[in-house]
Amino acid sequence: MEPIIAPSILASDFSRLAEEVQAIEGAADWAHVDVMDNHFVPNLTIGLPVVQSLRKATSIPFDVHLMITDPQRWAPAYAEAGAYNVTFHAEACEDPVALAKTLRAAGSKAGLAIDRDTPVEPYLELLPYLDTILIMTIKAGFGGQAFMPEMLDKVRDVRRRAQINDLEIRIEVDGGIAADTIEQAAEAGADAFVAGTAVYGAADPAEAIRNLRALAAARMGGA
Repeated sequence: MEPIIAPSILASDFSRLAEEVQAIEGAADWAHVDVMDNHFVPNLTIGLPVVQSLRKATSIPFDVHLMITDPQRWAPAYAEAGAYNVTFHAEACEDPVALAKTLRAAGSKAGLAIDRDTPVEPYLELLPYLDTILIMTIKAGFGGQAFMPEMLDKVRDVRRRAQINDLEIRIEVDGGIAADTIEQAAEAGADAFVAGTAVYGAADPAEAIRNLRALAAARMGGA
């Protein structure tokens, strides 16, 4: 698989959100959209109406990361709004397989996120039902945190299970991904990378994306 670079619009200028997303078109693979409800995580960001409006302003695929309670209730609407991939948290969902099936039926890919303090082992058996598994390399809820390399053991576990069972699944990492950390994540087995300030804090976001992709591609397959 080729690496996926998914800039997080959480790091963009919210007063110019459509322009900020359009600025990464042609360079990024996905736009990572962090939805937080100030309940599952102690922060509040954008929600469905913004995603619906933004979908009309850009052609880039949306990688929606739901850091919310009760995703069974809310997640399908994001798929119906045109999101390419909708990821919900294992910690917030009683029946991940059922929700994954619902999301696929609604037209999106289905992703499962594993937060910093959650072991990945109980969820490895669910991989055949998922399109993406998102390993948090920080604590979910805030941008700008430092990358935690010890989280990459989870990535390695997922990659091993995927290889053993010959599964096609994207292994995504989110948190502190930048030029000095993306190679470690790629070596561990990740192939989709969420980058916030590393892209939107750069003088040339498109060039930052190209650099991250090259760094990741050079190390992928090293797990």
